[in-house]
Amino acid sequence: MSNSSSAAHSGIAARIFDVATHVPERILSNEELAADFPDWPAGKILEKTGIRERRIAAPDETALDLATAACTSLFERRPDLRMRVDFIILCTQAPDHVLPTSACLLQDRLGMRTGIGALDINLGCSGFVYGLSVAAGLIATGSARTVLLATADTYSKYINSRDKSVRTLFGDGAAATIVTSDDIGSASIGPFVFGTDGAGADRLIVPAGGFRLPRSADTVIESEDRSGNVRSAENLFMDGGAVLNFTLREVPRTFRSLLDRGGLAPTELSAVILHQANKFLLDALQKKLGLDDAIVPRRYELIGNTVSSTIPFVLEQELAAGRITTGSRVALIGFGVGLSWAGALVGF
Repeated sequence: MSNSSSAAHSGIAARIFDVATHVPERILSNEELAADFPDWPAGKILEKTGIRERRIAAPDETALDLATAACTSLFERRPDLRMRVDFIILCTQAPDHVLPTSACLLQDRLGMRTGIGALDINLGCSGFVYGLSVAAGLIATGSARTVLLATADTYSKYINSRDKSVRTLFGDGAAATIVTSDDIGSASIGPFVFGTDGAGADRLIVPAGGFRLPRSADTVIESEDRSGNVRSAENLFMDGGAVLNFTLREVPRTFRSLLDRGGLAPTELSAVILHQANKFLLDALQKKLGLDDAIVPRRYELIGNTVSSTIPFVLEQELAAGRITTGSRVALIGFGVGLSWAGALVGF
């Protein structure tokens, strides 16, 4: 494990104050996918992935649009928060532009004051926990009191329509999370545990489109793999077996390290919220961790794998249902593209 930190143990404590989410209108159902992949019926897709449908951004709809909608939803519910925010963090791997920073555009779209900080984080499935650590760090040092953490991705725009290995899994979505200083003193964010293995970067990648391999006539040439999936260098590629092996190796280590650093037993946790990759992976991971269904909430059946937003989607669900409330202690673990992983203990 590469390193760890705890904003809860130094400076001012931070807390998760509120969460709101947003998904685009278009629904991609298993029945529609089955029509494109006749050898994979709708029931088989549901059985393997746990996903019944996923939401897909419109051609002219970007991750920034989704983030704006999620933040707007949050501020409509809590209008007092808009002017209290003094820092914006936007986690996305589908920015509107190479530059400027999408978080700057989000500040303007939301009509927020100019005397605030704004930055982007380019991370995928571990991005929410990383963003949470930055937000908590800003608060712990007194650099901010209220941070807007937005997560948004549109992986569908990277996916070849003839690649069932990833098209069945990913959905587009966004979340807005408010992180504030905890004046009461009962809540906390941290400790954190982080990990990185860049040697596995090619296991989950869009090879072309950056400056290492710019788009060209060659990068749009499609090829078919041994499983019948079609993609070009401009499309998302995932080595599912390698990602599964990495996850089963690193997530249990991260979980044990979090418990050790927090001085907790698994029975003291109200919930363990994992990145919502798919049913097959989560079933294997939950078995490896030895955790009961009651402590591992899920939310992917109607939205798919929303990358950096999967954890806040579950948080929103559990907070609304009252299963996470004042006094709850929760473990959050994100893992995926990078290869990258991160865990956090959060007290409510």
